[in-house]
Amino acid sequence: MSKQLFRRMSFLLLALMMAGGAALAQTEIVYWTHEDPNRTALEDELILKFEAENPDYKVVRVTNPSDQMGQLILTAFAANRGPDIFNMDIPQEFPYIVNARVTPVDAAAAGYADTQAIYDAYLPGVLDPVTYEGELYGLPLEVTNWAIYLNMNVFRSAGLDPLTDYPKTWEQMMDVAEKLTIRDGDIITRRGFDFRYPYYLNFMVPMAEQLGGKLISDDGKSAIVNDAAWLRVLEYFQQWGPNGKNLGSPTYTAARKIFNLDNNDIGMMESGQYQAARIMHDNPGFKPGEGWMVIPFPQWEDAVADVAEPYYGHYWLVNAQASKEKQAGAWAFLGFLSHHAADFFERVAILQPTQSLVNSDLFKDSPYSDVFMSDLAKAHVIYYGEDSPKVQQVLKDAVEAVMLQGKDPADVLKTMREGVERAMRGEL
Repeated sequence: MSKQLFRRMSFLLLALMMAGGAALAQTEIVYWTHEDPNRTALEDELILKFEAENPDYKVVRVTNPSDQMGQLILTAFAANRGPDIFNMDIPQEFPYIVNARVTPVDAAAAGYADTQAIYDAYLPGVLDPVTYEGELYGLPLEVTNWAIYLNMNVFRSAGLDPLTDYPKTWEQMMDVAEKLTIRDGDIITRRGFDFRYPYYLNFMVPMAEQLGGKLISDDGKSAIVNDAAWLRVLEYFQQWGPNGKNLGSPTYTAARKIFNLDNNDIGMMESGQYQAARIMHDNPGFKPGEGWMVIPFPQWEDAVADVAEPYYGHYWLVNAQASKEKQAGAWAFLGFLSHHAADFFERVAILQPTQSLVNSDLFKDSPYSDVFMSDLAKAHVIYYGEDSPKVQQVLKDAVEAVMLQGKDPADVLKTMREGVERAMRGEL
């Protein structure tokens, strides 16, 4: 081997060793999130930009079905193998905050002057659900409130004018749904509207609150306040189900999953502003103002309170068991993402409610932003606490008991109250 060739091979070997060393020196950050094809494309791009600006870090993004995230995260943390970063809705996330399984936000690593600067960057109150004992634990991937998406073609096919005949009250919702529903025997082939099961904290609680009910008493000692309000809600679901008017039930395909394709199988369903981007992705010819529109959450005719669906958040959290190096990298990455709120809204239609975004023309000119913001003004944050997943399960059991099992609403009301109070005491 000539000396020149030897020197070239030595140089190449050294270069490979240096490259390998750099790769080995990278800190890997594992990020679990729920499936969303539009957001995946955006976040993949942002990850590449972050890694280019921060070559010491490599972000591994893992997606899971949204309805399985709770169990997957629970299993992973039980085995002390949780991801470095994860997000779920706040009722599922809050127990991880209370039980110190996640770490407070590192404002400096996230690119903010201090923690107060983060609060100042967002709309008032939206960080309250991730503030615990004076510490901030998360940054919002999205803050969402649901309104009603309406298929204008379905309305027209039933001889209804979607602009004037849309339901404003729950009584009208049942009447309009009946006009839109098509059945083959007892099997529904087109639902006029259906609820977004199993997210009962979202839609069931405000229905009771409109009638003066409360999930939890003001002193926090009792549950299911105002029997008349809750009994009327349970009776409504009884009438909605197959043993009543047969307008829908949890046994059918989720309404949100079929709405986008405009296949004449669903007239109305609940969703957030992000649904607009998913419709555009799934069915570009199904356009706002022509094929679909958004209407406010209905009220009872004799409502005593004007209440819309609560807002909730998916917040990015960082695993407290991750090494300090991973935690710093995780907050640097999340701070980087949080400074792209306009991209998340423009590309995915999810709202990271920064002051700058909600005051921008981009947000104000987006279809039906006014409807969502009007409902948001009438909403409060969703019930969240260490017991919230179990409370939601109790509400689910109650609705299914009256809707599917034919049980008497008055009896179910007692069982539901006992269940929620047991959940509050940590007995479930």
